[in-house]
Amino acid sequence: MKGLIFINPFRVPKECVHQAERLKEEFNKLGVDIDIIDDGYQRVTVSGDGLAMNLPTADFAVYLDKDKYLSNLLEKVGLRLFNTHSAVRVCDDKAETYIALSGKGIKFPKTIFGALCYNAELKINNETPNIIEKELGYPVIVKESYGSMGKGVYLAKNKTELLSIMETVKLKPHLFQQYLPFKKGVDVRVIVIGGKTVAAMERRNDNDFRSNVARGGQGNIIDLPDSFKYTAESCAKILGLDYCGVDLLYSEDGTPYVCEVNSNAFFSGIEKTTSVNVAKLYAEHIIRSITN
Repeated sequence: MKGLIFINPFRVPKECVHQAERLKEEFNKLGVDIDIIDDGYQRVTVSGDGLAMNLPTADFAVYLDKDKYLSNLLEKVGLRLFNTHSAVRVCDDKAETYIALSGKGIKFPKTIFGALCYNAELKINNETPNIIEKELGYPVIVKESYGSMGKGVYLAKNKTELLSIMETVKLKPHLFQQYLPFKKGVDVRVIVIGGKTVAAMERRNDNDFRSNVARGGQGNIIDLPDSFKYTAESCAKILGLDYCGVDLLYSEDGTPYVCEVNSNAFFSGIEKTTSVNVAKLYAEHIIRSITN
């Protein structure tokens, strides 16, 4: 069996390279040959006659990039991706994720989508924050729709701060979310593979409202409540994910609220914290999916 692993051509973030190398290591142990591809975009040409692709013949590909065009092209020529193009696309855009989860019985913070500005010289109307304040209150979370590891996530404590952040993000897709004050700087990362929870850890950051390990958060082993497991697995099913990391927030009554769903969630931190070999479990799932 032959597989490909696609990573960003600029090899960023560095965690993505580690992810690919760990997966290759586990695939090799299982007898699967793997090539790591970091120039996939340059190997595809499109014309009126169709697609031409200069890639090794493979049974599958693990897609660790977020480039929606390349994933679309790869599937169009018949390459089976883990995760699929549609799943990666929806998870890469936070707004698309919340829209897909809405009405499915999944709890997540009340959300308002920001208007996209096309002219940097135009200013945010001073009355616009009043709508956000009325619906969500303060403090309020502002998120750029694209971003990972806590980047592009802001906390506004009042109207002045909100206006400033809105000016910062107005040219980018973004959204506003209700702030959940219970257990500030704490969330739960759940890894789901093949629809089943395989590992979980609580992340805590005493110096930032963002719990991401990249922002200084620390991972700890957790006895995962059934409600958290059910929510994470439901998100994976709704979004059609073979593999994902679901970030869940605590609410005061114990109900888990979805913060984000990551189709290419980094697993090095959770492997170290829990001693679960996530890379091996993901490789085994892919092999079963291909051979069954």
